[in-house]
Amino acid sequence: MAAPSSLPAISNTFSPFNPVTKPPKTFRTLTTRSSLASQSLSSAKSNLLQLISDQNRGIVTQSDPQKLSQITDAIDTIALINRDQLTTNNSLSGTWRLLWTTEKEQLFIIKNASFFGTKAGDVLQVIDVEKRNLNNVITFPPDGVFFVRSEMEIASSQRVNFRFTSAVLRGKGWEFPLPPFGQGWFDSVYLDDDIRVAKDIRGDYLVVDRTPYQWKE
Repeated sequence: MAAPSSLPAISNTFSPFNPVTKPPKTFRTLTTRSSLASQSLSSAKSNLLQLISDQNRGIVTQSDPQKLSQITDAIDTIALINRDQLTTNNSLSGTWRLLWTTEKEQLFIIKNASFFGTKAGDVLQVIDVEKRNLNNVITFPPDGVFFVRSEMEIASSQRVNFRFTSAVLRGKGWEFPLPPFGQGWFDSVYLDDDIRVAKDIRGDYLVVDRTPYQWKE
């Protein structure tokens, strides 16, 4: 009677299963970098909001070069960390309210509205990506408003081109149309559910937050 053939031991044929095998080093490195970038971005955002919190939308900053440098450096840091974010999709749509800017024309109106017997209320950007519309709005409660209509187009992952089409100064029971003037672009270098940070063709900076309401003409 023939002797039975020898069978290889199972333990010599298969490697044991290890349920806690570590992911590849490259994956771990990328995950760590992403986590660090997220933490850095959150910290940079908090720092920016703290810096602008007492600047009266930028009016105080005009006479404080050191604070201006600190704020613009904070924005440039955010732009560098966040350079790969897509900010020109539908999340750009909404009514955005001015928190801080370096734009001299807007700040002049805000600062000097009292000379016209009124005061500036919310200063807004109203954006509709789907309809390619952009309105810049300065309100003068209770009934006044100045707004500039624009057409816009998406130029890149962060850049929007725009062209002014008309402007209107409106009060209670009256309206004064103005001719269109100018065009340009802005980059939204940061965007989340709360705020948006932008830089534009003239080198101006803008920080806005989402309003709890939708402005309409």
